Order: sequence, then structure tokens, then C-alpha cells
Amino acid sequence: MTSTPRTVADAYVDAVCDLDPITAASLGTRPGDDRLPDFSPAGLDAEAELVRSTLAELDRVVAAGPAVLEDPIERGCARLLRERLGAELAALETGEGLRALSNLFSPVHSVRQVFLLMPTVTEDDWAVVARRLARVPEAYAGFRASLEEGARRGLFVAPRQVHTVVGQLDEWLGGPYFTTFAAAGPDALRSDLDRAAAAADGAVAAIRDYLRDEYAPRAAGTPDAVGRERYAVAARRWTGSDLGSGSGLEEAYAWGWAEHRRIAAEQRTEAEKVRPGATPMEAMRWLGEHGPAVEGVEAIRERLQTMMDEAIEALDGTHFDLAEPVRKVEAMIAPPGSAAAPYYTRPAQDFSRPGRTWLPTLGRTRFPLWDLVSIWYHEGVPGHHLQLAQWAYVSGRLSTYQTSLGSVGANVEGWALYAERLMDELGFLTDPAARLGFLDAQQLRAVRVVIDIGMHLGLPVPDDAEGALAGHRGQPWTPELARAFLGEHSGADPAFLDSELVRYLGMPGQAISYKLGERAWLEGRAAAQRNRGADFDLKAWHMAALSQGSLGLDDLAAELARL
Repeated sequence: MTSTPRTVADAYVDAVCDLDPITAASLGTRPGDDRLPDFSPAGLDAEAELVRSTLAELDRVVAAGPAVLEDPIERGCARLLRERLGAELAALETGEGLRALSNLFSPVHSVRQVFLLMPTVTEDDWAVVARRLARVPEAYAGFRASLEEGARRGLFVAPRQVHTVVGQLDEWLGGPYFTTFAAAGPDALRSDLDRAAAAADGAVAAIRDYLRDEYAPRAAGTPDAVGRERYAVAARRWTGSDLGSGSGLEEAYAWGWAEHRRIAAEQRTEAEKVRPGATPMEAMRWLGEHGPAVEGVEAIRERLQTMMDEAIEALDGTHFDLAEPVRKVEAMIAPPGSAAAPYYTRPAQDFSRPGRTWLPTLGRTRFPLWDLVSIWYHEGVPGHHLQLAQWAYVSGRLSTYQTSLGSVGANVEGWALYAERLMDELGFLTDPAARLGFLDAQQLRAVRVVIDIGMHLGLPVPDDAEGALAGHRGQPWTPELARAFLGEHSGADPAFLDSELVRYLGMPGQAISYKLGERAWLEGRAAAQRNRGADFDLKAWHMAALSQGSLGLDDLAAELARL
């Protein structure tokens, strides 16, 4: 068969699944695979070599038949593959894999997460689970070897990340997590499951002790901020744009501050409707204590499920045309020891596993609704679920790569923020409480842009800053100032904001992808409306936009404008 960019991209997906069985589990392509990735330095080297060889093969294919790029799908796939792999290689070559520890995305977390993605219906399914559980100690040992190699090179994770992950692992061991998980398996495999789960929990304890007792003392003094050079590499991975060149990051910082000010004015108007005379923070605190709430963990799960089901019924046929597999999404409760933010896991490519939203309870049993409505439009419908499930649905027409591994954070999170705004535009957020929740979520995303870039680059606090920042105008941002600023402008509880701050410091560039992505989606829609005039059809535009696969910020708005 003649090679094209799409065949190169999908061969890369297959090769990644060979190296990283967690990716295969996410895609649902190899249900019998019981392996875990090699997180050691040798595994990282193999990953880098695969990236280099794939880029070389892409160059060879395009040079041998440049006419292939006349096909817009092939051209888009080639551009995406080249950009994504270039960003990945830059991170690998600067040793980021040797300090890949944070409170949300790291090998420590992905090893646990994979078991929530595996089928557990039949005895054969559980036999695969048991074999994979038995491999957890080896996987964590490989990760430890990479951290040790990073330490040898002077590449450390900041203590704040280490201490946070140690706390998470303490919570996992309170179950203990793997033993509790394996208890749901069949009696016929009880001995195998119990033995493997005990070994996995032992490995969790071992990596916790290592991080706490050996790694953390050596990492002491490592700054939270990563600096401009590392930040630029990280931001490219999350956005698909080289924001580090020129004044791109400073422009994003100034725009984020302007968005913060704009949203704050709108919040004041909405707060007045909730509690006359109240500030936004006062109104949000009142809603948290006295507004509508759901009692019970299972009750809130059911409420979130109903919310997504109702959104599908309301939007399908009017603003979207949804294929039957896309119409299924499940609300789930996140396991203990998760980060504080809700999240979504995409469906298997063949829909054998549905898309799922996950709510971390953080020990709560009462759940105010004012700040959950907009978030579930973001995580579920019409947010992450409609986009990522639609990608799975069209993966045969595009490529597996364009609809899975090639995803760009700014595209995905930008769509989810666009989805929240769309529901506001369509009149689903007319209740002042829910709309204040929407604005609170928007404000958090604007504040993220400011403090993420500000902290990591050491930019000065704006001259018109007020409140806790007023006495620090012109001074460099610090984590302490960022936390105070968050507390003044977010209605979330303190534990959530503490977790968020650690997240921004541990995953530089991820926080800015939301609002910058939303900006691209809105610019692309506005341009398409101008281009088509009276012929613009929002439903048709939505489906075309959701069916084009992944794009980075360098291409997103322009491609959306052509639809």
C-alpha cells in the first residue's frame, strides 16, 4: 500500500500502543493487553527514537509524492503530525520525562487510571486485570529510575509537587486502593487478584516512601517557576503554537488580564440578581450555603447523568446532529486521592467503553448546584463528550492519530469553554445562580492565564491590580500572590484552589490552553459567519467543526473560518 501522511500517522499510533499499553487501553484497541509502559530512561529513549523515526518517515513520504498534500485531510494530518511530534521531541530532549511528576498527569497517576479504563465484565477480563496489577511494581520501579536519572542530571521536580503527590498516595493507601478495586473481581480469581493487588499497593507505598524520604530532601530548593525557556516548550505542547517566540506570552498575559476585568464587571451585575447589594464572592458564598444542593454521592451522580441526558435531548437535531453512539455518556464518581477538578475520559474508538465524566467528591456529601451546571456542560454535553466522541465516530474517515493521540489541549479545552458559552447563548443559563456559576468558571480560566504566565515567567503584577495585589503592583508574581488572587476571584472552596495552584505550577502552560483555545473557537465562528452571511448554519458549522479532528492554535481559527 502506498504510504501517505495518514498511514504514517496511524502506524505511529500502533507503535505508541506497543510502547505504551495505557494509550492502547484509552483507545480500547487491545483489551487483552496486560502490560504497563516502561517508564525508565530506556523507555523514554525508545519513545524519543520512535518520534524521530516517524518524523523522518513523514519527510520521506512527502518528498516522494508531494501531490499527496493536495488532499486537505492528508495535508492537515501531515501538519498536525509534524507539529505534535516536534513539540513532543523538544520536551523529551530537554529531559522533561525525567521529572514528570505533578498532581494530575504523571506516570504515578496513569498507572492507577488505566484500571478504570479496562473492561471488567467477564472472568477473562479480570484475569487481564490481575496480570496487569502484578506489573505495577515494575512500572513504578521504572519511573523511580527515571526520577533518579533526572536527579543525577540536576533535573528535579519542585518540592510542592512532591509533597502533594505524597499526600495523594497516602490517601490511596487508606483504602488501600488496588486491594479495594480487586475485591470486585470473581471468586475464581480471588487468590491471583488479592496477591497482585497487595503487590500493587506495596508498590504505591514504596514510591511514596521514596518520594518522601529520598527524593524530596534532594529536591529542596528547586523553584516552583520553570522560567521562560521551559515554559515555552511546555506551552507549545498544550496549545500547538510557539507562543514563546516574540511577545506571544506577554500578549496572552495582557489579554488574560483584560478578560479578568471584563468578566469581573459582568459578575457584579449577576451577583446583584442573586443577592441585592452583595459582591460576587458574597453571592457565591451565600449560594454555597443556602442555594439549591444535592445530598448524597449517588444522588449527585444521578443528577449529573440526568443533566447530560437532558442536554442531549435538547440539542440533538437543533444545534447538533448526533450519531447514536455519541448519545451515550456516563457520569461517574472519581476515586479517592484524585486531584480536585472534575474531568472526562474519552470513549474507546469503537465505543465499547463510553465517554465518562468524573466528579471528585473530596470527602463531601453535600453538593451545591450553582457551580456544577456550567462545569457539566464543559465536561459532558455539549463539551468534551460531544467533541471527543464525535472524533471517535469519524476516526475512520480521518485517521486514528487526528482523533486521539494528536489532540491539542487548547483545541479540546477551548471547545469545552465554547460549549459553556454556547449554552449561555442558547438560554440554558438564565437562572442567576447557574449563570453566576458560569461566570465564576470563566473568571477562573481568565485568572489562570494571568497567574500561570505571571508565575512561571516572573512577570510584574499589573499596575491597576486591586485587593490583595494592590500593594504588589509592578512586583513579580509569586505562588503566594497567585493563591491570594485566586481566593479573591473564585467561588471554589479553598481545598480546590490549593489543588489548582499546585496543578498550574506542576503543568506549566496547561492552564492557558482553555481561554486561548476558546478565543480561537470564537474567532473562527465569527469569521465563518462573516464569510457565509445569511447562509451560515450554526448546526452544520458545529458538526463540520467537530468532525475535522485535532488542530493546534496556529491553525484552528483559520480552519474554522473556512467551514
